[in-house]
Amino acid sequence: MNDLVHPTFEREITPLPWIILAFLVLIIQIIAIIITEYRRPDKAAAWIMILFMIPLIGFLPYYFIAKRYTRHHILSQNEYSQRESFKADLIYRCNQRIHGLADTVSRNSKLHNLLQNKLTLPLTACNETTVYTETEVAFKAMLESIAAAKHHIHMEFYIIRDDELGTQIKQLLIQKAQEGVKVRLLYDGIGSRRLGKAFLEQLQEAGVEIGCFSPPLTAFFQRQLNYRNHRKIVVVDGKTGFLGGLNIGDEYLGKDPSFGYWRDTHFSMKGDAVLWIQYTFLTDWYMVKGQLLTDSTYIPVQDNQGREIIQIVKSGPDETILELIFTLIISAKQRIYIETPYFIPDPGVLLAIKTAVMGGVDVRIIIPGTPDKKLVYYCSLSYVQELLQAGVRFYCYQKGFLHAKVLISDDLACSGSTNMDLRSFCDQFELNAIFFDRKTVNRLADDFFADLSVSNEIVQSEFEKQPALQKIKEVFARLLSPFF
Repeated sequence: MNDLVHPTFEREITPLPWIILAFLVLIIQIIAIIITEYRRPDKAAAWIMILFMIPLIGFLPYYFIAKRYTRHHILSQNEYSQRESFKADLIYRCNQRIHGLADTVSRNSKLHNLLQNKLTLPLTACNETTVYTETEVAFKAMLESIAAAKHHIHMEFYIIRDDELGTQIKQLLIQKAQEGVKVRLLYDGIGSRRLGKAFLEQLQEAGVEIGCFSPPLTAFFQRQLNYRNHRKIVVVDGKTGFLGGLNIGDEYLGKDPSFGYWRDTHFSMKGDAVLWIQYTFLTDWYMVKGQLLTDSTYIPVQDNQGREIIQIVKSGPDETILELIFTLIISAKQRIYIETPYFIPDPGVLLAIKTAVMGGVDVRIIIPGTPDKKLVYYCSLSYVQELLQAGVRFYCYQKGFLHAKVLISDDLACSGSTNMDLRSFCDQFELNAIFFDRKTVNRLADDFFADLSVSNEIVQSEFEKQPALQKIKEVFARLLSPFF
């Protein structure tokens, strides 16, 4: 009997259902991004590009990075009342001292309305400002002020390094804490991610209170890695305040050979403006530590009799600083001078700059000649050609690395921690000051022209001859600009 032979049919498995499923998942992810980022179409386009570059898994970084910022400390009714009473008292005190002077600060109605209505902190009077362009002088002034502290020292920095400068400041803080001075220190979890435990433990053992803004692991699980505290603050005894572009690290003293000379702009202040630098620190302290500090000893009567009017601008992931910069640009009638290490304007600011220069405003922008982040640098260059064609004059700083953040609009100046980029505009916590005093504004303008003298102007005809590879890098970097 012959064995029956049954033919074997191999089942053909088609990948088509899986392809369709993957395509549907991709479409759902794209729709989710479009719905979430409808207010930022440039950001949505960048994330969609990432999805096409790394399909399916590209949504994971979006999920963990792009969530809108939400506060985690919710004020109780009692805390809310205390904070509002605290702020109202500060506003009252400042208004008493500036009474009759506020109308003299700006004749431009658009700018005046923004300053009065949009910005949450008031104009302040009786201020005295010192401008530092040499970083060694700035740190010396900070150290001397800290050494003279009698009651408290409040410090907040995006970057703190455990190097020569960091060690010097650490030892001084330990000394002051041991003398009985109340010392509080805030640092950013990402900016200072390389700061070792030993550095912090030595401070804590001496009695220094320390807070970390959004530690990396916590920020990852809370999906807020993208939101950083970029402020640089020192307040001593509630009467002397420092803000600007400097962090704590040896490179800011020009000791890093890859950067060389470090050009920055920093300020010390006395007067009512210090109250709002202090207020900014205290609100950040509550955000990080959950401790609401409203004791009157932290906001002493300001006996300084300076003549300057200053407005402190406290911004976060709320576009306050973006609206300010946009208004400063469109309000200018004579000049706009900008110094920034990173030039990545949003579409509104870009259009405002073009409109200003075509309206006859003298617009000049200085960026670094030597970049610290090449991808960001290529992105900055991607805006140069179209602005050169509009009439903007661009310069590349050659003496070292340019880290100054200054915007001069006619007879006003704005400077602090804010870069001219999308991250500072929309994602980071920043602190700036608007200067109305002619002496301070002229000093910043003189510094600008001093920097021009060591910068090379970008010539349009030569810039347009750049190699094709360079243009490709610029285009690619521009597409990724919402991430910078």
